[in-house]
Amino acid sequence: MLEGITRESIGSASAKKLRRDGYLTANIYANGVENIQAAFKRGDFVKAVRAKEALTLALKAGETELNVVIQEYQLHPVNGDVVHVDLRVAVPGQVTNFLVPVETVGTPKGLKNKGVLVQSKKRLKVRGAIEDMPAKFVLDVEDLDRDDSILIRDIESPANCRLMDRPDVAICGVIKAK
Repeated sequence: MLEGITRESIGSASAKKLRRDGYLTANIYANGVENIQAAFKRGDFVKAVRAKEALTLALKAGETELNVVIQEYQLHPVNGDVVHVDLRVAVPGQVTNFLVPVETVGTPKGLKNKGVLVQSKKRLKVRGAIEDMPAKFVLDVEDLDRDDSILIRDIESPANCRLMDRPDVAICGVIKAK
């Protein structure tokens, strides 16, 4: 479980001091839940996110234990470190939009025909309760030849969930290399 501290002062001066000390700031929120301003050690946060198996991440901010989903994050423009993250509390039974990651597996046969695999959607917007959400969408790209793509309408929607992106949007595809 990832442990962090709650922030008493939410001004930019205190945020700069926390970032200088190796922390990243976070907003923890949900519909019907009081907002929490927190800070986590940057290295511990990155390790916890990389090691998680499900869509949710268990954390403790102060005395409060929560399951959260990463909604949005901000990177430093020069060195690429995470400086701020928005976390949504996964309230059981509450229907809302979640961003579910997409993972591709396999080597497309179009790569032999001078093609390049391009993944245009890294995360898909899915509406439903947290209990019905998949941890990630795994797409097999073995059969993709040059100028083929996988669209939103080509993937199966999880039970009790709805894909919120337009059906004609491409998730990934093989294009001609220049």
